[in-house]
Amino acid sequence: MALISVRVNPRSNKGLDNVRNLVKTVGIPSVTSSPLESLRKGNWVKLICGASFEDVVDIRNLSLVYTLAGVDCIDCAADGAVTSAVNDGIEAAIGIVGLRRPWVMISVNDDEDLHFRKAEFDPEDCPLDCSRPCEVVCPAGAIVLKEGVSTEVSYGANTPGVLKGGVITERCYGCGRCFPVCPYDKIKVVTYKRDATATADLIKRNGVDALEIHTSGRQASLFKELWDGLGDSVAYLRLVAVSLPNAGDSTISSMNTMYSVMQPHLRCFNLWQFPCLSIHLSNLVHELKLDGRPMSGDIGRGATRESLAFAVQLAAVKDRPPGFLQLAGGTNAHTVDGLKKRGLFQTTTINENSKGEKQMVDSSSSLQALISGVAYGGYARKIVGRVFNSMQSQHGVAPIEDYPDHLLEALREALTLVGTVKCYDQFLSCR
Repeated sequence: MALISVRVNPRSNKGLDNVRNLVKTVGIPSVTSSPLESLRKGNWVKLICGASFEDVVDIRNLSLVYTLAGVDCIDCAADGAVTSAVNDGIEAAIGIVGLRRPWVMISVNDDEDLHFRKAEFDPEDCPLDCSRPCEVVCPAGAIVLKEGVSTEVSYGANTPGVLKGGVITERCYGCGRCFPVCPYDKIKVVTYKRDATATADLIKRNGVDALEIHTSGRQASLFKELWDGLGDSVAYLRLVAVSLPNAGDSTISSMNTMYSVMQPHLRCFNLWQFPCLSIHLSNLVHELKLDGRPMSGDIGRGATRESLAFAVQLAAVKDRPPGFLQLAGGTNAHTVDGLKKRGLFQTTTINENSKGEKQMVDSSSSLQALISGVAYGGYARKIVGRVFNSMQSQHGVAPIEDYPDHLLEALREALTLVGTVKCYDQFLSCR
């Protein structure tokens, strides 16, 4: 699918004034507020497009909307067309309002991981009278079925009908909700693993700032194999993130093992423990992501409980490796309220170095947020996706800035979510 041009339709320029005015009224961080500063303050926000989501049109428009909303990072599939779409959306947003760029992150895996899978089935194997629950339950609209004519030669009077369509591969991000609802058990899981060499080449191109490694944490050899395969490409990064599930008592041990694998090739190690405003963006930072129930934030309030419980657990541990902590997995509009109730929202802690010794620096510099921020995926896509769907039903596939009323509506939705972390005082209360 071809990428959309970043050039704004001149006819829409006047309508975009409302978008500009909203951004200015809210007070979105300017170029003086870096993503690294957000990590330190605890108001970092990351948009997760999806490690397997490859619909470049939606990704481009998502990136535009959430850049305007002030996110610090946009996480996407490790695919050249996808990263181009993200950067295309960022450039379009900056063309509307002069904001600082969010970091662009790509996601890879060291083994089988549910973030790196697709659903697959042959629609012609499905009975015509199937109620098609897979089509209904798919949050990405990645399953489309309709009746068609069989391609097989029929010698009877009537040509039998079949279902056509199936899974739109680039839209499927592997949430797995279709698997258990199929009454005929026709849907299969197709898993894949990102290639380390191809990933390294992608990192070395312009437009990729950060890397996230998804791992179970159970097999250090696989993690090391991936890390070693990235070679000198890690020197190009501004951020390295590790996404791992809660493995109970072995979680901290796994984190320390992975940290020991990465540490020899990470520059500016001490800066992880002592981030300050004067740090150069080229310095490498390490982030550990608290992954709750993955790809479930759009379900409701209960989905965020696991990531919050994981945050409480890790926040209390003293021997975890250096690195910022971030919530993800099941995150939604209720996540910040949950952090506040547990005393973890923008709560500061004293930095310590790799030897566990307190830094002898000015106290204002040695404080950083205990939980650095929140990553939003399915929920973030859902709330603006409703606007995208409305726009496409009326105008077809298009750059969202060509229809400023839709862009304004999508931006308001995004601000409502991002603002819970950013505390946009003029848009919503942050108490």
